[in-house]
Amino acid sequence: MDISTIESTLTVGEAAERVGLTTYTLRWYEQEGLVAPVGRDSAGRRRYTAGDVEWLFLLTRLRRTGMPVRDMRRYAELARQGDRTLAARRALFEAHRARVLARMAELEEDLKMLDHKIDAYRRAEESQPSVCVAR
Repeated sequence: MDISTIESTLTVGEAAERVGLTTYTLRWYEQEGLVAPVGRDSAGRRRYTAGDVEWLFLLTRLRRTGMPVRDMRRYAELARQGDRTLAARRALFEAHRARVLARMAELEEDLKMLDHKIDAYRRAEESQPSVCVAR
């Protein structure tokens, strides 16, 4: 696809910077089928549209929430098939949401333990007699 007539496209480097990924990762996403083939300019260089960037932001959020690449790949495949896969995409997100909520609960417990240890160390430091060091 020649997109040389579209004004607001980004190079692979610009797109990578915009979404906080490396150019290597962007190319890997495309190779893995997470991103549909990106349009190219008349010289054959990748040019990312606003829609491409929005899709990349979604992928980065899914990765940040711990979604496995195989599930991301499945989601991309389903999305490309159109509205007939809406229920399957929703089910995929619901299952992932349940995993995220479980992980959040684990992290909440971990945070409580850290707060407890920090508080214990503060109390221990406050109860120690201050030591005067000669200068």
